[in-house]
Amino acid sequence: MSHPWYQHYEEGVPRDFQAVAEPIYAALRRSAERFPDRLAVEFVGARFTYKELWSRVNRFAHALQDLGVRQGDRVSIMLPNTPQFVIAFYGAALAGAIVVNTSPLYVSRELEHQLVDSGSETLVMLDAFYPRYEEIQDKVPVKRVIVTGLQDALPFPKNVLYPLKARKDGTFVKVKARGSVYDWRALLAKSGGQPLPIKVHPQEVALLQYTGGTTGTPKGAMLTHVNLASNTAQCRAWMPGLKDGEEIMLAAIPFFHVYGMTTAMNLGISIAASLVLLPNPRDIKMLLSAIDQHRPSVFPGVPTLYNAINQHPDITRYDLTSIKACISGSAPLPAETARKFRELTGGANLVEGYGLTEASPVTHVNPVHGDQRDGIGLPLPGVDSRVVNEAGEEAAQGEIGELWLSGPNVMSGYWRRPQESAKTLCEKDGRTWLLTGDMAVMDHGGYFRIVDRKKDLIIAGGYNIYPREVEEVLYRHPAVLEAAVIGVPDEYRGESVKAFVVFKPGQSATPEELKTLCRRELSPYKVPRSFEVRAELPKTAVGKILRRRLHDEEIAKVGVGT
Repeated sequence: MSHPWYQHYEEGVPRDFQAVAEPIYAALRRSAERFPDRLAVEFVGARFTYKELWSRVNRFAHALQDLGVRQGDRVSIMLPNTPQFVIAFYGAALAGAIVVNTSPLYVSRELEHQLVDSGSETLVMLDAFYPRYEEIQDKVPVKRVIVTGLQDALPFPKNVLYPLKARKDGTFVKVKARGSVYDWRALLAKSGGQPLPIKVHPQEVALLQYTGGTTGTPKGAMLTHVNLASNTAQCRAWMPGLKDGEEIMLAAIPFFHVYGMTTAMNLGISIAASLVLLPNPRDIKMLLSAIDQHRPSVFPGVPTLYNAINQHPDITRYDLTSIKACISGSAPLPAETARKFRELTGGANLVEGYGLTEASPVTHVNPVHGDQRDGIGLPLPGVDSRVVNEAGEEAAQGEIGELWLSGPNVMSGYWRRPQESAKTLCEKDGRTWLLTGDMAVMDHGGYFRIVDRKKDLIIAGGYNIYPREVEEVLYRHPAVLEAAVIGVPDEYRGESVKAFVVFKPGQSATPEELKTLCRRELSPYKVPRSFEVRAELPKTAVGKILRRRLHDEEIAKVGVGT
């Protein structure tokens, strides 16, 4: 196939790309060997080098093996961006386990589903989240829980003061080590140096990253070591100006999201960057202070994060000029957001990219210094991209069709769901293609633009929200007869969730009652911001609710084109 996008690659970006056939932890080991004394992690004043990081990863891998974790076992990590996340991720991989990224935002019901579906027997979690696990501990296959707290990563005296502050705020949770519950610090303190040698084949699964995919049913995308290592290298190749051992990476986007894991953690580790970890990206004041103090050069993020910076009332008090490159993902980047951010930073290149969980996740990015166009940009080195029409043939330039992707970063399938895998992956022209479900168009220069997203998918603040899951919660209310959930335009979040409900005859409920139900059953970002009561919902001839018609009505109200 032709690759018209090659002509727009920046100088130094390779046109030929070979899959990186190595375990994901190999990059960390290499950085520790090349730059042992380089600062690896900075976390609220705690600092340690690449040599120290590699040592802790080895100790954690050894500790997992001592606890009975064997090759191929699943280890769920439910942590914010902390040193413990980095150690647990690479340590589990080094022990031969499969990491299962678990959102700290999950409520007990969501946590139960993921632990059961993945078959995770080990859970690494923050002490503050432990009560959610207690609610479902008898329903999941977990055999051991490793509990850590933010204080475990803090230097003196912050490690002493933090529990006092948390108690005052009512957020402190004391979890005692007992039976199958282990204390993080004690576990690492008694662990030996080197783990038992495990031969990890690069084609083995390294990560289960849960996603709704194209159907809305949560399932684990199986990402191999090759997938993760290759996508890290592809992102590195896109920015040839980065210098090993010299960059500072602002790690604000969550590592439990594969976008943050690849573009902040794995990419940063691979170039021996200093990672400035922020546990709460919504704390914009802390984020701005970190930029001003630590002078990061690379800052991957999402549009809502950059928009929040742009709109902060005290933005002029902070120096943002150290930032050189920013890749924005997870949602469309408004042109005005990019323009204002470049202005505030003195010319930092903020460009839009595209990806999806099933591709580890980055596939397209606009040139950081070259010709930037409206849309998702050009395929990364090693990514073949085509637009396919309804006849199953490659569409002509300028013609709309489904976006298909192929490359070493494409998943091997969905965990224990062969039928779903067969719907999303297909073999054609001697290679495996990922059918994204996104409608796209490619111009004559090889630049791609998404015309419409996966059917019914809502993206709010960079998070994917599947209407079906929210609707199922609403149907649990005894007064609700019908429910439909859509995304409506939101200047700040991109989209926000709106629910339409039809009540049973003679029954009703207030919006606050419905919202309370949703708050109990869903992560905060999935909870509808607004509700509308209707006598009936639009349906097809066979009775299927037409979410798209509701969406079109909302768009017409605000005068926004689709």
